[in-house]
Amino acid sequence: MTNPKNKLDTELTRESIFIIGHVSSVDGRIVTIKVNKNKNHSHIVYEGKTVKNVSVGSYVKIVKGFINIVGKVEGESTKEEKYFNKEYNKEETRIDRTLQVSLFGHFDDDCFKQGIKEMPLIDNECYVLDKEEFNTLHQFYGKDSKTITIGGLTEEPSQKIKLSVNKIFASHIGIFGNTGSGKSNTLARIYTELFSNHNKGDFKTKSKFVIIDFNGEYGTADVITQDKDVYELSTGTPRTGTKKYPVNKGEIRKLEVLAVLLEATEKTQTPFLSRALSNKYLDDDTRFNSNVISNIENIFRDTFSKKADRFFGGTGFILELCKDLTNLVELDAQGNNPIESLRNLIEANLSHNASTSDYYWGASTGANYDNTTPIYDTHIKPSVDVLIFKNNEFNKIKLRIVLNYFHEIIKGFANQEHIRPLIGRMFKKLNMLEKLVIIEDTPTTVTTNNLVVVSLRDVNTEMKKILPLIICKQLYDEKKADEDRNKSLHIIVDEAHNILSTSSQRESETWKDYRLETFEEIIKEGRKFGTFLTIASQRPYDISATIISQLHNYFIHRLINDNDIQAVSKTVAYLDKLSFQTIPILSVGSCFVAGLASDLPVKVDIDLLEKKRQPASETINLETSWNL
Repeated sequence: MTNPKNKLDTELTRESIFIIGHVSSVDGRIVTIKVNKNKNHSHIVYEGKTVKNVSVGSYVKIVKGFINIVGKVEGESTKEEKYFNKEYNKEETRIDRTLQVSLFGHFDDDCFKQGIKEMPLIDNECYVLDKEEFNTLHQFYGKDSKTITIGGLTEEPSQKIKLSVNKIFASHIGIFGNTGSGKSNTLARIYTELFSNHNKGDFKTKSKFVIIDFNGEYGTADVITQDKDVYELSTGTPRTGTKKYPVNKGEIRKLEVLAVLLEATEKTQTPFLSRALSNKYLDDDTRFNSNVISNIENIFRDTFSKKADRFFGGTGFILELCKDLTNLVELDAQGNNPIESLRNLIEANLSHNASTSDYYWGASTGANYDNTTPIYDTHIKPSVDVLIFKNNEFNKIKLRIVLNYFHEIIKGFANQEHIRPLIGRMFKKLNMLEKLVIIEDTPTTVTTNNLVVVSLRDVNTEMKKILPLIICKQLYDEKKADEDRNKSLHIIVDEAHNILSTSSQRESETWKDYRLETFEEIIKEGRKFGTFLTIASQRPYDISATIISQLHNYFIHRLINDNDIQAVSKTVAYLDKLSFQTIPILSVGSCFVAGLASDLPVKVDIDLLEKKRQPASETINLETSWNL
């Protein structure tokens, strides 16, 4: 049995060694501590071991009765005081050392808790934290919580930092840092830890992770996990064996998506798109081809009867229709395009009288079309009736828009000068999108793997802005509609400034507003539907302040630009003044971890992944490359 007297002596000895001074002033959360004269060394020796003494960036404990208040040293200063030494009968200078401490929490039943119950009083004793207290301060998880290990404290590498799986992944995460600061390693580390150590139970069936990978860094076999689906998309020549990303038919048909995709003007082109999409005559697959041909026939007949030549001049209106239909039909048995043949036939034989607006077949004195219909029925209909149109969703959208355009121009419902530019953009944009996605009634993205990587490395800039929006909007809408609230969706966007920028001038305001509103909705409302967003970026200044302010956990690497640092400081209330001042001089791989997953901001050296598991983001070694 321990002798109470010996235990008391040990405690008194420990306190006498760890005590560093007393509170000399209290100004809100900022407390000034006057350091004892014998505690100005770098280390303290206790039981044969050295303990790091108090310094800027370290923690202190202020004892007020039975309450232990914890603060962080943000600065220190010295002051000279003159005093008279009676022993030597002379005046001497004495140096007084003071610490400026910011209070942020307290110990309660051997646990650290954020927040201050009571403020300290003048002359309260202050202590350096012992090893046990230091460990308690940095234990950011409950007794039975599952954790991931991300690295060690920068000032105390032996102190490993573990974060609760629930607190970190059931939250929105922001990872910020200049290129080369270790940002990609941090993103890969936290998800590698999750997939390596907790890939069991219902993990695969109850969660889904989708990485929007702008630079193609996470698609290689060993990064994060080998059990993943990778979509290496390309607007150029696709790589062998690559697959398109499946998109829900309803998502592409949404007016707001098409309006943004086609850069439709608000007053004229967007209402036109709405009317085109409302027509359902192409949805019946059994009558798809006959319905298209019927619509084309009506356009021909209306053109001849309503003298639509006033829009294009002469036979231009009919030839323009043939041109727009060229790539929407199947080739014939000989590999020829029947629309080209029809266009050549019309161009060679269809004549027009400008003064009377009458149409003729062949010579200018042939059968005119004023009172009868021999031109279409006799010469054009046989070529139209044999056309076979490609029956896929992209073609259906193109046909809806093209056929509705010609109908409305003939009837006078739309102005050709207002709508024609949309038709040109439509073919260009949809053709690019068709290289990247496959449209399905029910997308087949459900696999045995719960990690999906969408690589956009070979996608052009135009589609890099549009495709992530389509994918993320679809994922979020599907998750909202899912009634199983025990499932989670995790959207991870690397280089997020590419799609979350508020300052980009390369797009319309309508498009910018739509994409920002979409992601702001995800980050503000997604949590209640089990949807969580992780963003990594070199330029937090470019990202919407609303999005940054709604993040729950932050990993902040080196940032040099003042605008980026200010963007973080305005929205991240967790970091103290000293930490912000340190951001520009952080070493590679070192970052501040702050938020709900950590009870206090800590500077951590993130563990470096082994070479084969690192994202392909390392800087080229020129000496090796040049064989110097």
